Amino acid sequence: MNVLFLFLSFLLTASTPVHRTNDDIVWSVPTNEKMVAITFDDGPDILYTPDILAILKQYDAKATFFVVGFRAEKYPDMIKRQMNEGHEIANHTYKHIDFRGKSKQTIEEEIKKGGDVLYHITGKRPTLFRPPFGYYNKQIIDTAKQQGYTVVMWSKHQDTYDWQNPGTRRIVRRVVEHIEPGQIILFHDHGSGSRKQTVQALKEILPILKEKGYIFVTVSELLKHHPNYRDLNL
Repeated sequence: MNVLFLFLSFLLTASTPVHRTNDDIVWSVPTNEKMVAITFDDGPDILYTPDILAILKQYDAKATFFVVGFRAEKYPDMIKRQMNEGHEIANHTYKHIDFRGKSKQTIEEEIKKGGDVLYHITGKRPTLFRPPFGYYNKQIIDTAKQQGYTVVMWSKHQDTYDWQNPGTRRIVRRVVEHIEPGQIILFHDHGSGSRKQTVQALKEILPILKEKGYIFVTVSELLKHHPNYRDLNL
């Protein structure tokens, strides 16, 4: 990941308002059952996604992959493998562009094209959407909902910042020390630079949480435990 991209990504993340009281966005699911949803953004990646899938399979963990459309077009077999192994495929737009200042038409087209790509590969329409860089506003949320999506973010303290390569121990510690039932955990399986720390951290996190009694489910499975499940745009 080059310095300019890191700096821009930092600014986008740091300046993004975190409104966890917004009823139109799912950040976590209140439940007493020891289940969490692991999510991966920005893939698929020909190098790191297969390693991640192998680790998930080893620990009988299901995950949700928020996929970038043009990368799915490049590696359709990877998307099919994810689906065949029981993981969930979700929409993360087509090009992963910054929506700040973009027109409603651009936002609509990015979301629609991302979803269309996944439909053509899998035969299923994705139902979950996560905006690029975690930035959202009313227009983005409304546009996604109008296309039939539930907007899903991630839980407080469960952004691993793995794209910054902070060190495997820091990634592991951040997840394990803050774990609670119903959380949505954010990782990345692609990005400029290495995802080796993500892969190594998963090898350590999954057995620790499994020992604590946690199971790993898709976001849609987790949402079935949401008190307003029938009111969500699923």
